[in-house]
Parts: sequence; structure tokens; C-alpha cells
Amino acid sequence: MDIKADVLICGCGITGITIAYNLVKRGYGNIVVLEKEDSLGKHASGRNSGVLHAGVYYTPDTLKARFCLDGNKLLKKYCKEKRLPLLETGKVIVARNEYELVTLKELYYRALKNGAKVELIDHEHLSEVEPNARTFEKALYSYDTAVIDPLRILKSLYDDIIASGEVKVFFGTRFKGVKGSSTALTSRGAIRFDKFINTAGSFSDVIAHSFGLARNFKLIPFKGVYRKLKNELAGRINSSIYPVPDIKNPFLGVHFTKNVNNEVYLGPTAIPAFGRENYGLVSGLSAEAFEIAYRDMRLFFSNEKFKTIALVEPRKYLFKYFFEDVKRLVKDISPGDIENSSKVGIRPQLVDWLTKELVMDFLVIKDANSIHVLNAISPAFTSSMAFSEFVINTYIEGNAGDRVSRAV
Repeated sequence: MDIKADVLICGCGITGITIAYNLVKRGYGNIVVLEKEDSLGKHASGRNSGVLHAGVYYTPDTLKARFCLDGNKLLKKYCKEKRLPLLETGKVIVARNEYELVTLKELYYRALKNGAKVELIDHEHLSEVEPNARTFEKALYSYDTAVIDPLRILKSLYDDIIASGEVKVFFGTRFKGVKGSSTALTSRGAIRFDKFINTAGSFSDVIAHSFGLARNFKLIPFKGVYRKLKNELAGRINSSIYPVPDIKNPFLGVHFTKNVNNEVYLGPTAIPAFGRENYGLVSGLSAEAFEIAYRDMRLFFSNEKFKTIALVEPRKYLFKYFFEDVKRLVKDISPGDIENSSKVGIRPQLVDWLTKELVMDFLVIKDANSIHVLNAISPAFTSSMAFSEFVINTYIEGNAGDRVSRAV
């Protein structure tokens, strides 16, 4: 097929679809979006917990800190305009001991610097907000945290861009490589482009490499397994209850979240996986599993933070260890209150192999007429509306030139 696009976007997850949406709003046309799956939300954008984060965790001046709260407000506005499910219930972060109380206060000051509305609350206030939550002395209450339906948002955005007449989405179409500087090779045939935007999520590093970029960055996947509170017990949780995380790592820990359907999920774990789509024990494995296992082994012996994750998290496949995490967050729960869930996700975590460090922020690399969004992990869904504006302002309409945008 002879196809020519002014802008070719690879990946129709939340980052790709909001870039297309905001390009249309600015008057751009002839936009083509490639999606290797046959429908929306098959991976991270459709498998997340549905929480709109509120700028609590992220180091000030990082891209995550810059766009999380703005993205939160824009998605709330979008949900209200489109009458999509939105629960503005806030959330609490609880401490389990004196050591975690120190980190809790650090989160409080980070949140204030990021412009978030937060409050350190005592037991009495906590019992009013989330009666079943337990904490050591203080808890952090985030007023702006909310819960949405990710698939409903994706579908609404898709309907918007298709209705504009300026965007075509090719489902079931795989990116296979690049020819020259302006032709993408796909399973549908060659597609010529003026601008190429890589928003391919767990395969974004592979696509960047095909353009000769970001060779020192490769991802390792982490599996997030969820369990569920029995439906008749959902009333025990009002909103979301999170633990104090290890802020040296990009994971938030097993937590409670009540979704828009009044269901309470517990999770996710952060278990090293052996495939970019390794949602089951063996499903999603490929020949790359051996290479991913080798990367994990290298990190295990060179990165103490990863080593801690690799030693602790896999135990949570076993209910005993999963429950140990859960019971520290609430006063009233027993093993029989929890049931298995089919909900599982993959977090494609980028690693800088020159330093052997996990990349903690979003990463954007531009070269000539291609733009590559790497490490678009949590809070990528929350940040998407604001972050996509940044990508357009800086790399399409701005004078970024050939550069890497990476907050330290």
C-alpha cells in the first residue's frame, strides 16, 4: 500500500492517543496511528489500577512531577465533559513504623513543592476518612487523587480522534523497521512520514534502537499481580490505601484501590517477569526470555535496589507473603476476605545499562524527524494530557533539536 502520513505515531496506548488528540486540537491532519493489537487497552494503558495520581511521590523538577498534577486536572475535566466515570475520593498513605514516618514526611514536602493538596493527619482524622486504615502516628491524605475507568477514557479519546477525520488508526499493524529516514516498514506495508513518534510502551526501546538511538537503554519487565477483596466486603474501603513506598525505587507497593465499579483490588506486586507481555506463568514468553533473564542477573549483582526487589517481590506469588503486606495497611482483614483475580499488568521499566540504574523519570529522545517516548510508566496515564502537550510544544513545534530530555 502507498501510504503517506504527516505524523506517524507508533502505539495507541494513552500516550500515543493523547498526542494524536492534542495534535488534532491544534489543527494538524493526516495523522496515522499504528497499533499491533486488534483493539485498545490490551497492555499497560488498559491494565492499570485506574488511579489518577496527584504529584505526591515524584522528585520536584522531574518530568513526572511537572506533569502529574496538571494531567490529573485535565483528565478530570475531560471525564466531566464526556460524562465518564470519575470518583474524586482522595487517598491515604499510611506508615507502618517510625522509619516509614520519616519517609512519609518527605513525601509530604515533595507533594507541597509539586503543588499538590495534601495534609498530614492524625488517627482521629484518618478514622473519618478511611476507618479501616491503620498507621503509625500519622498518615498522608492526598485530596486530589481520584479513580477513573482507563478503558472508557481510551475509547472516548479514540472516538474523538476518529470523528475529527484527521486520524486513521491501523489496528493489527506491527512496526517492522525503518527504511532511510522517512519510511516505516510495517505488516501493512511501507508508510512514509514527515514526523515519527514512538509511543510503543514496552517495545519503545526496540523501536528506538531501530532508528539507531538509545542503545544504552533497555527495559526489563515487572509483573504486577492483583488480588481482590470479596465484593460483599468492599464497603470496608472508601477509596485507596497505600503504604509508604521505598522512594529509591519506582514502585508504590501493594495497596487497596476501590474502582469505579465499587470493587476493591489489592496489588500490584513488582515481580521481575521474563517477557514484555508475560501476563501468565508461561504466556507471553518468547526467545527474548533468555536475554531478559540475563539482564535481570546482571542487575542482581550490580544494583542493590534491584537485588532487594528480586529477593522480596517474587515471594508475593505466595498468598502468605502477599497477605503480610496487606494486613499492615488495615485493621480488619482475614485471609478468607481475599480472592484471586485475573487482573495482571506488566510495567516495562527502563534501565540505563551504562550506569546499571533504573530510570526513574520519563525519557524523550529526538533525532532528526523521529521522537521517542521511553519509560512512559506510572504516572504516565495520569500525566498523559499534560505530557503530550509538552511533547508537541518541545519536539514538534519547539526548537529542541537533537537532544535527550531527561530530568535528573
